[in-house]
Amino acid sequence: MKGSFDHWMQRMGAGRDLTLAATVVAIIAMLILPMPGWLLDFGLAISITISVMILMTALFIEKPLQLSAFPTILLIATMLRLGLNLASTRLILSHGHEGSHAAGGVIAAFGEFLMGGQTLIGITIFFILIVINFVVITKGAGRIAEVAARFSLDAMPGKQMAIDADLNAGMIDETTARERRAELESESAFFGAMDGASKFVKGDAVAGLLITGINVVVGIIIGVIIHGVDIGTAFNSYTILTVGDGLVSQIPALIVSTAAGLLVSKGGMNGRAGEALGEQLGRFPKAFGMSAVLLIGLALLPGLPFIPFAVLGSSCAWAAWSLSKTRALKAIQEQTAATTQDSGAGVADEPIAQTLSIDPVRIEIGYGLLPIANGANAEPRLDDQIRALRRQMATDFGFVLPSVRILDNMALTANEYVVYIREVEVGRGEVQLNKLMVINPGGGPIGLSGEETREPVFNLPALWINRDLREEASFRGLTVVDCGTIVTTHLTELVKDNIADLLSYAETQKLLSDMHKDSEKLVAELIPTKISVSGVQRILQNLLSEGVSVRDMPTILEGIAEAAPLTHNITQMTEYVRARLARQISSQQVRNGAIPIVTLSAEWDREFSESVVGDGDERHLAMAPSSLQGFIAHVREIYDRLAGDGEIPCILTNPSIRPFVRSIIERVRPATVVLSQNEIHPRVRVRSLGAIG
Repeated sequence: MKGSFDHWMQRMGAGRDLTLAATVVAIIAMLILPMPGWLLDFGLAISITISVMILMTALFIEKPLQLSAFPTILLIATMLRLGLNLASTRLILSHGHEGSHAAGGVIAAFGEFLMGGQTLIGITIFFILIVINFVVITKGAGRIAEVAARFSLDAMPGKQMAIDADLNAGMIDETTARERRAELESESAFFGAMDGASKFVKGDAVAGLLITGINVVVGIIIGVIIHGVDIGTAFNSYTILTVGDGLVSQIPALIVSTAAGLLVSKGGMNGRAGEALGEQLGRFPKAFGMSAVLLIGLALLPGLPFIPFAVLGSSCAWAAWSLSKTRALKAIQEQTAATTQDSGAGVADEPIAQTLSIDPVRIEIGYGLLPIANGANAEPRLDDQIRALRRQMATDFGFVLPSVRILDNMALTANEYVVYIREVEVGRGEVQLNKLMVINPGGGPIGLSGEETREPVFNLPALWINRDLREEASFRGLTVVDCGTIVTTHLTELVKDNIADLLSYAETQKLLSDMHKDSEKLVAELIPTKISVSGVQRILQNLLSEGVSVRDMPTILEGIAEAAPLTHNITQMTEYVRARLARQISSQQVRNGAIPIVTLSAEWDREFSESVVGDGDERHLAMAPSSLQGFIAHVREIYDRLAGDGEIPCILTNPSIRPFVRSIIERVRPATVVLSQNEIHPRVRVRSLGAIG
């Protein structure tokens, strides 16, 4: 039995197209061929059934697109009613003189029962239905459909951009994006079709009114002239039949118009109409309470019926009490769930892995400096300046600086900030948000009124001045900086001093992976057969620690490839790479067309060469402490003398001892550049300023 039912349902599904075609053909036949009364009754019952089904469906759907075929259904239902109207008109005009059952039992029942045998009552009810349908429901639904169609089309580009943005951000996949685009197109097409379909209902109401008037006038003429019925009987018979026909047509039309209004007005509601209305009205128990007070007050007024208002007032009071109790219980449940979730989140927020994670770079600021972080003042946002810093560091040093985290720290003073690199404090300072810092580049007195201080980056004497003195300070040639610039500049110098520590294994792997395809073969030959990624990381860190950019990765890898067969010592391999980067290193140190240098005296050169002991990878410096102190004293002496002349030279040594000289110099003068003779490009001029020793 079940199998035969399923088979029958499959056959019904396969024949839907034929069923629709047969329905349209039947409607066309109604317009041409006469119908007997019993068949007209069957057709009118179908019309009422279809109207009620459409209304119930509109009530139970959750969103309008679930009934996207509504414009087509509306057209077919309208054509069905008009076809039945024409068939009933034919019967009324042909057999109206025979009595109230001339056009079938349905029209007779509507004409006699609903009208109560009173023609005037029937006409009045009919015209009221026309007004309700045409003026109120149809006009309102048509306006809503028109506005919805316009807004849907206007919002379509923005919604499409939102879908593309979600797809690009990885929040949805291509399949979901395609489905959402299809739904968006269907929604726009649906509201556009509903705008046009509302005209069907409007035309149906006008047609019903015209058909009713024609039936009454023409029916009376036919009854009196052709069939010889007296005018009173003719008016009564034809009016009852015509108004009954109008009622049996307008009631389904009113039901379908209501369904159309529900459908187009459902755009902003989620879920079924009944559930949405109940949930939204139930949010406000006070509204029911105030209504109860008003209704009970009306029930107590003399002259008004007590029972209706008392019953409704009591119902509203009970609804207000019930809804208030329900909302209070729901609030307690939500609070309990939120507390449970927070406690669960507190436990979940304490995994060991998260506790051990560190920020590569972090700035902690006092509460008084929050405006420079969130852009509340007129200065540029701190994160925008840091973003520009990361871009500049990538250009200057060849790898992207890790993200800088900005946090507020209530333990700091209001205007204080601290910079951490890998959880180690590397610098701190204090700025005044409502003032500007002024520095004299020449080192002389500033000559303005303000609060004396020390610039936190280079520890230079500075002055805090009011903002209204900015123009005067600039006119005097003084350097004027705001708070955000001070913090960013300090961060820049601290990052430069510790940039080697920020090049992690992952960043090194990323640099190797992002190299141009032309260098892929070189990378494959070197790693991991001749050197590991960690070895490349160490070499890059050695270069960065001395301010050498690693942007030219192909040349760096070529230098490693040359050194790999000769040595596995990272320091010596770094020297080979530096020699290959001679053009870049030399161009960085050119001042006024030449590289200013100081050389080692013959004595110090011999002293260093003799102090290097060991062979191959075991070479190290074994110089006496007294000699080291003497060398450092000579370096300080010559650099202090040249600094008075505005010169900052490089130290030039022979290649074999450069790493050892640099290891001593970086402890006393970290910014001093130490070059070997192999790192001076042949086309770059040098300018000797003296010798150490």
